[in-house]
Amino acid sequence: MKSILSATAFCSAFVLLAVSAHAHEPQQGAGQETVKPLFHRALPNVPGKALVALEVTFPPGASAPPHTHPRSAFIYAQVLSGDIVSAVDAEAPRVYRTGESWYEAPGARHVVTRNPSPDKPATLLAVFVLDEGEQRLVLPQDQ
Repeated sequence: MKSILSATAFCSAFVLLAVSAHAHEPQQGAGQETVKPLFHRALPNVPGKALVALEVTFPPGASAPPHTHPRSAFIYAQVLSGDIVSAVDAEAPRVYRTGESWYEAPGARHVVTRNPSPDKPATLLAVFVLDEGEQRLVLPQDQ
């Protein structure tokens, strides 16, 4: 029961923090991304680490401001529907289509994330491996 409560509290805290992290930044397009927590579990064979999965949906034309993630976070992202333009660190922005994926190494800066479609939403799956207990998964780029 304790792990269910802590997972629920973690996911709830993440949603609030993710929204507040982006709320002060100007958004392009019709709105801002929404985050749906899917999974959170401590890794029993890697003490101190957790696996967290989120579904992130971008309305048509929406973008996320440049950001980073906790220094302990390794991230795998896969486009579930639509297209996402993404650029990490110094790489050129690239369009990722349904089924395509990328990763972000610990300490990477995610400088571009947007839905290029003017009329269709886009959804991605983001899977984090990071230190257990991290409370903020999205940080403004200057942190």
